[in-house]
Amino acid sequence: MTDTFDAPTTAIDDITGDYTIDPSHSTLGFVARHAMVTKVRGQFNGFEGTAHVDATNPSASRVDLTIDVATVDTRSADRDGHLKSGDFFDVETYPTIRFVSTDVKRDGSDWAITGDLTIKDVTKSVTIDFEETGSAQDPFGNVRVGFEGATTVNRKDFGLTWNAALETGGVLVSDKIKLEFDISAIKSA
Repeated sequence: MTDTFDAPTTAIDDITGDYTIDPSHSTLGFVARHAMVTKVRGQFNGFEGTAHVDATNPSASRVDLTIDVATVDTRSADRDGHLKSGDFFDVETYPTIRFVSTDVKRDGSDWAITGDLTIKDVTKSVTIDFEETGSAQDPFGNVRVGFEGATTVNRKDFGLTWNAALETGGVLVSDKIKLEFDISAIKSA
């Protein structure tokens, strides 16, 4: 028994072009510590985004992503409701999270995408490190590229400050949140 996936396909030599993120084959997730004991994972099920990839001149590449915050899913309706409330995302007032790139760098199959991340009414510059995970032409004639990436942010920097102290020390929700991206994008015709 092996604990690794099949090797990705890299069938396209030059991935330069315009792409649309395929939400049905992509995941935008996050990880937080709960009670400083375990990790709780969640994701956003509604999002859309585009990218222009320039493999030879990465600085000409760009990404624009919009997330529907009301689609937050942690497999707990109570927790999801709390995350949507004014204690956290306040989806009534701030229905979307947005990321717009400001700089893109590339080193082989590694990409560093820096951009403005806006959560609620706070915008901060963040850098997300991505690995190009493959490219292929699918059975429907679509050219696809894959990227996996992650970064860690402090949720308090974005006004997500609710917490509860634990009697044994520590807090209920970690300040640091890991954002995880598993992206499949389809090249525009």
